[in-house]
Amino acid sequence: MLSAPATPDQGGPAPDAITAEQDLFRSALTRTIDEFLADQVDVLTAISEESLPLISSIATLTRGGKRMRALLCYWGWRAAGGEPGAAAPVTAGTALEFFQAAALIHDDIIDRSDTRRGGPSVHRQFSARHTEAGWHLDPERFGVSAAILAGDLCLAFSEELFTASCSAEAGEAARSIFNRMRTEVMAGQYLDLLEEAVGPDQTPEQAELRALNILRFKSAKYSMERPLMLGGALAGADEVLLTDFSAFALPLGEAFQLRDDVLGVFGDPGVTGKPAGDDLREGKRTFLIARALGESGSEVRARINAMLGDTALDDDAVHTLRELIVASGALAQTEKLIEERSAEAFRALARLEVDATSLEALRLLAEAAVTRTA
Repeated sequence: MLSAPATPDQGGPAPDAITAEQDLFRSALTRTIDEFLADQVDVLTAISEESLPLISSIATLTRGGKRMRALLCYWGWRAAGGEPGAAAPVTAGTALEFFQAAALIHDDIIDRSDTRRGGPSVHRQFSARHTEAGWHLDPERFGVSAAILAGDLCLAFSEELFTASCSAEAGEAARSIFNRMRTEVMAGQYLDLLEEAVGPDQTPEQAELRALNILRFKSAKYSMERPLMLGGALAGADEVLLTDFSAFALPLGEAFQLRDDVLGVFGDPGVTGKPAGDDLREGKRTFLIARALGESGSEVRARINAMLGDTALDDDAVHTLRELIVASGALAQTEKLIEERSAEAFRALARLEVDATSLEALRLLAEAAVTRTA
């Protein structure tokens, strides 16, 4: 990993200055999101006030959060020579926030997740609205259908905002990255769904390779690599710099998702906002699970496969599964892989030829990504 940054007295960037610049960007981002949604309220009101819950459900997901993808877009912009305070990275970052909201809404439907960030997921919000109103037919079907539409609306908003962020000079390169990112996420999500359906009908070696491919395309690229490259492209970065961005951000994104997979099994519900062991009930066949199966004997492997994906798992069963995973050595091996991917990212970061402020900001974001607890 990189050594500690120089202090301001040693000529290095001041951490307070980086924080202040990020705070200004976040404020502009939040203001843009709020203004855009307010405009959409007017649009939907003209159609029917009954459609306004679509906006309120989206607002819940786009309010607050770490803004990690948007921040990577911003520092990609800055590292490529973009001016602080410019509108383009704010608008592009807003587009990324709406794309993230769409991904979360649809992911929760696919995974049958009841909660998101400590509250009910969007499809559960709509199901509850149906039940409370005493409407006819199936509240669960209504909830899922309405949430799909809310997610689709987020995708439409994302496209509208991204188009507004592109200048004529940088538009072609940025558009290519944005389009590829969306395709990668959809394909990765399908592969994840397929993996759950295939289940144990593959060798542990195949399962590991497939799990790593899924985390790369479903999460790593759109969480880290593509936002950074997108910001750089908007500022006119050349292919050499974009390639260097990728060499840093892709392994970082993989470490980030591996950490997420660990938290999905071992995370503290009070911190993650999701029930303990929720990924086990959802039957997610991550690298962690694939490695546990590969390192276990046939009897333990059968126990894990029998319990994985059982939505009725109680806390005791979750505890048992956790113990089996730890005993197999899979947790330790996943932590080792996180360290290896993180080290690869920081080595690439050290080679980046960008200004000191952007370099330090990216280092801080990278450290937060791989050490997070939520």
